[in-house]
Amino acid sequence: MTQPKLHVRKGDTVYILTGKDAGKRGKVIQAIPSKGKVIVEGINVVKRHSRPTKAMPQGGIVEKEAPIDSSNVMLVCGKCNKPTRVAKKIVDDRRYRACKKCGEIIDK
Repeated sequence: MTQPKLHVRKGDTVYILTGKDAGKRGKVIQAIPSKGKVIVEGINVVKRHSRPTKAMPQGGIVEKEAPIDSSNVMLVCGKCNKPTRVAKKIVDDRRYRACKKCGEIIDK
């Protein structure tokens, strides 16, 4: 079975639509297409208890970003700086993601 495609990729700036962080913007750190989730920098931060290891002898409570569903984020266009849906444009037999609002190609 093929992996489902996501409308966002690592490095994209996204706008959060729902949840406790709704209305915020962040950068995608990691995309997980198999689960349909993304990890966004500074969004959905959770606390995890870690036991002492050689790498981290102190142990303790660590804050890290948890994955959120990709349907709860919207891509932010680099040109018009607004959240937008993704259009598909074909230029020179290659498919690119484009902004629905201004038509600017997002992938270069």
